[in-house]
Amino acid sequence: MKAIHLTRLGDPDVLQLVDVAEPVIVRPTQIKVKIKAAGVNPVDTKLRKNGVPFPDALPTILGCDGAGVVVELGAAATRFRLGDEVWFCHGGLGREQGNYAEFTVIEQAQVQPKPRRWSFAEAAAAPLVLITAWEALHDRSKVKSGQTVLIHGGAGGVGHVAIQIAKLSGATVIATVGSEEHANFARELGADEVIHYPTQDFVQETLRLTDKKGADIVLDTVGSDVFRRSIDATAYGGDVVTLLEPSADTNWKEARERNLRIGFVLMLTPMVRDLPIARVHQVGILRSCGQFVEANALQIHVDRIFPLQNVSDAHRYVEAGHTCGKAVLSVD
Repeated sequence: MKAIHLTRLGDPDVLQLVDVAEPVIVRPTQIKVKIKAAGVNPVDTKLRKNGVPFPDALPTILGCDGAGVVVELGAAATRFRLGDEVWFCHGGLGREQGNYAEFTVIEQAQVQPKPRRWSFAEAAAAPLVLITAWEALHDRSKVKSGQTVLIHGGAGGVGHVAIQIAKLSGATVIATVGSEEHANFARELGADEVIHYPTQDFVQETLRLTDKKGADIVLDTVGSDVFRRSIDATAYGGDVVTLLEPSADTNWKEARERNLRIGFVLMLTPMVRDLPIARVHQVGILRSCGQFVEANALQIHVDRIFPLQNVSDAHRYVEAGHTCGKAVLSVD
């Protein structure tokens, strides 16, 4: 099969299209999937540059997100039939094969039926960002109706689905964006207010929009100074949830005096540390999100689709940081 190999760390050109043997079913509960599309996430670019979390894993195939068609069933795989369309977040970290490839083998429990309303590209774009946003807003900060949620990077992969998940929970949403195009996009997704962070101070704007109270929940998708300053934009007793590691010089005094809850979301941890219960929970998140998709209440925006052989261009595009929604590889 055709696949993209990472054999050494470096710039996007280290990703090479190769011919490798197709994966085979080795456990009765596994299924084989013909991959139609694979999501490209910022974490893929970081793994390419900095290394995967498992030793001696190179060469490896990146790509956590995938969507495709079931083409083979293990002897005890009864959840799906041949020809079923599925989506999943699995592999791509150096231990299990990722989805920059034509086929993958995966446990049936890690897979959900693809939403019928979505194309393969849309389904492949969605799992990692949906799980991340859901864990941040529901599992960590317990978002509820009537709250105000500040979402940084509202036009990005996580941000644009987080806006929708927060709105589905009845929250008022403020989103930070970097351009007028992204502001319009965030509003279309349901953002009640947008802050143009290159020209507006997001702390002052958030306080103005909340009558000096601050946001009940802040979702930080940027890190560093944005995380530090988000503390000042959060209401007393509120939540700041970050996807990044705070810098060593973070001053926690204001967070303590505001009685804030600080939450962290790294949705790849259950895969890295092999936590079965957490993996089941994440698959359940995809099931819940799929129901919203079928009700036409949740969408994913695919910004650009690249052919598999143009994976280096896809990585450059994602690293440029201007993606509106998600980038996807077409594997067909």
